[in-house]
Amino acid sequence: MVLDDYGQPLGRAWPEMDEAHTERETLLRHLMEGQYHNPVRIVCFNPGAGWSQDASDEIAIELRQRCADRDEVPPSLETFLAAYGQGAATQLLLL
Repeated sequence: MVLDDYGQPLGRAWPEMDEAHTERETLLRHLMEGQYHNPVRIVCFNPGAGWSQDASDEIAIELRQRCADRDEVPPSLETFLAAYGQGAATQLLLL
């Protein structure tokens, strides 16, 4: 799930997601496509196993690599990437 910040006056909300769009690769693609306005936090959970956790750092690390591969950061991810995943190395493309 993605906590998204819609700015004032709407504020933050957990937007609804189609169950088919909750797997990791789809979420990463949607984030890179700018389908979220300003993601603030990403939480993953498994109700069957009875756990949930903040996945913001882990997802930010993957997003950083995808941004490096494309040599661009979508504007909707700038604040999120400034807040999470700072400690990971990023492999830059050799041209």
